[in-house]
Amino acid sequence: MKKFSGIVQKGKGYGATLGFPTANIPLEGDFSGVYAAQVRVDGRTYVAAVFANKERKVLEAYLPDFSGDLYGKEISVELREKIRETTQFDTEESLKAAIAGDVAAVKKYFKL
Repeated sequence: MKKFSGIVQKGKGYGATLGFPTANIPLEGDFSGVYAAQVRVDGRTYVAAVFANKERKVLEAYLPDFSGDLYGKEISVELREKIRETTQFDTEESLKAAIAGDVAAVKKYFKL
């Protein structure tokens, strides 16, 4: 599909408060939605659920199998498959449930 790279920047930390910390890099282009992706950092590749926010021009990548600090590191993000369109959620609980579903869909896509 499409590949992006950039230096991980601090966001608002909202994903982390929901239990899904993200690595945020600038988004170029007119992409939106949630994607199954691969993220490369420090020579290793991780699967990720990625939200492309075209309004804020940011890619937010949640790497379920990564622990550590990515702030200031360069990463590359390869979008592989669109999982769903961008959706507004009425409650924090419905958002958390949707993100959990997105992560499950990513794992299924990569046969994990």
